[in-house]
Amino acid sequence: MLRWTVTFIIIALIAGVLGFGGIAGAAAGIAKIIFIIFIILFLLSLITGRKKV
Repeated sequence: MLRWTVTFIIIALIAGVLGFGGIAGAAAGIAKIIFIIFIILFLLSLITGRKKV
């Protein structure tokens, strides 16, 4: 999932440099959403994956 975030960030950067504002904004928005989902799932896996001794 983190790989998709990096992909969309790269697309947004390239589109921004080339002057495609709409595409850059959309790709950056998608990257933000995927990154937030990644962080939430990562935190949930940390909390539920702890071994109880």
